Amino acid sequence: MTRSDEVWKSEAVAQTFLQGVRGGLPLAAEQIDVMLRLIAAREQPVERFVDLGCGNGILTSAILARYPQASGDLVDFSEPMLAEARLQLQTQAAQVRFITADLASTDWAHAVADHAPFDVIVSGFAIHHLPHLRKQQLYREIFDLLKPGGLFVNIEHVASQSDRDAAIFDRYLIDSLYAFHTRTGSGKSRDQVAAEHVHRPDKAANILAPVETQCAWLRDIGYQDVDCYLKIFELAVFAGQRPT
Repeated sequence: MTRSDEVWKSEAVAQTFLQGVRGGLPLAAEQIDVMLRLIAAREQPVERFVDLGCGNGILTSAILARYPQASGDLVDFSEPMLAEARLQLQTQAAQVRFITADLASTDWAHAVADHAPFDVIVSGFAIHHLPHLRKQQLYREIFDLLKPGGLFVNIEHVASQSDRDAAIFDRYLIDSLYAFHTRTGSGKSRDQVAAEHVHRPDKAANILAPVETQCAWLRDIGYQDVDCYLKIFELAVFAGQRPT
C-alpha cells in the first residue's frame, strides 16, 4: 500500500510547498531564531549536526551562518527537496553531505552513524508525517546519536487540543499564506489560497500529536531540559538535551 507521505517525492508537491507555502508560514523567522538561541545556550561550538527532513536546507543555512566551521548531514527522502537544498547550499558544498533516506526506517541513522556523535540534531516540519510509535523510536535514535550535552530541536506541526482550535489555526494560516501571496504578487484571492490549503495533496500525510505528548516521550527516553519554547496554535518549537 502506498504511504500518504510518498506525495512529498513529487516535484510538483515539493515546489508548491517551497514557492507557495514555506515563505508564508507564520512566525517562520521567529522559529529559527528560537532554534539558534537554544543551540547557543549550550555554550559549546557546533562541529557536526544533522538536519532531518531537511527540505530546501533552510535550517542548515541558519546554522552554518552562525557556525561557519560546522559540517552537516542533510537527510530527506524527497529527491526534489534534496535538489533544492543542493542549490541553496552550493557555496557551502564542502561542509554538507546530502543523504537520501527515509525517517520511517532506521536507514537514516545507519547513514549518518559514521559522523556521530553530533552536537545538534534539528528537524523542521518532517517528523509529523510518521506514525506515533515510529516518532518515539526516531526520538530514541536521535538521542543515541547525540553527544553528551547534545541538543535536539524540533520545529513542528502539532495537534490542536480541539476541533475549534484546529479551525482557528486554519484561518490563521490561510491569512498568513494570503498575505505572503499578496506580497509576492501571485494574484491569488484569499478564497483561492483557502481552497488550495483545504485541498492540498499532502494533507493526508499529516499524523499530528500534541506537543505535550511529544515532550513526555522525550522525557521518558532520557532527554533533559525538555520544553516547548514557542507555540502558536499548531506550530511549535520544542527541544531536549542528552544529559552530560
